Amino acid sequence: MTYCVGLCLKDGLVFLSDTRTNAGVDQIGTFRKMTLFQNKDRFFTLMSAGNLAITQSVKEILLQGQLFKGKNLWTAKNSYEAAVLVGDAIKQVYERDHAALEKSGLEFNCNMIFGGQVKGEKPRLFNIYSAGNFIEATPETCYFQIGESKYGKPILDRVLNFNTPLNLATKCALISMDSTLKSNISVGLPLDMLVYEKNSLKATKLVTLDDANPYFAMIHQAWGEKLREAFNSIAEPSWSGAHKSSDISTPAKKMGIVPINHPPSKVKVQKATRTTKATPVKKAAKKVVPKKATAKKK
Repeated sequence: MTYCVGLCLKDGLVFLSDTRTNAGVDQIGTFRKMTLFQNKDRFFTLMSAGNLAITQSVKEILLQGQLFKGKNLWTAKNSYEAAVLVGDAIKQVYERDHAALEKSGLEFNCNMIFGGQVKGEKPRLFNIYSAGNFIEATPETCYFQIGESKYGKPILDRVLNFNTPLNLATKCALISMDSTLKSNISVGLPLDMLVYEKNSLKATKLVTLDDANPYFAMIHQAWGEKLREAFNSIAEPSWSGAHKSSDISTPAKKMGIVPINHPPSKVKVQKATRTTKATPVKKAAKKVVPKKATAKKK
């Protein structure tokens, strides 16, 4: 499995991906899911999730600079046009492989987070689907996740917004990843992280983290401890109503409590049987015995 998260913020972009792939408990591999594209007037990052054979093929098509309608990532006019080209590469792999995958009982599974900047425009971030279509991040929805996303989502929703500074966003992304690592064995170290500063057009802050990285080790330990501290600091529920702030027995405004059902009483059962009409019994027909003939007197 995979977990990748991309953030699009006022000051730049943050990309974070794990490197674990597995097809079973004893089939675990390490494959890099982040790919960087850099030229003098552009910088792009691609992160992938899904069938590894599919995502590697898409990545190779893009790296080779294959032309789609005369364009590739190195010649695209803007980031939107570059995202269209990533979608075109996905469609090409689909046309080549989907029939064989279907015969083997496999789905065409491929998701991408793609983002970066072309000189003269703002940094942009896209979530590209298996069909090759995509959506773009906005200030209201400033992050995308692919892969095993549910464990790392709560911290992003509570902390992150478009104006979050890059350093704070970096910490938020790492906590999101740590929560996923803790709850899902199919996501694993090492991690690839890029913090892209707006208008730099280069990888100014790029790092691969493993369990020996001091900052990530501190995040892992401190986040667990702070969660337990926060949990223990919250008051326990009061059923007696003695403490209004923690009174859990206060009735809800729009709905009553769940009714409790009991088995019907014996009296009701007996009454039910008495009132039940018995099926009428057919009377047996009387046998007609023929009379003996009397002898006539002479």
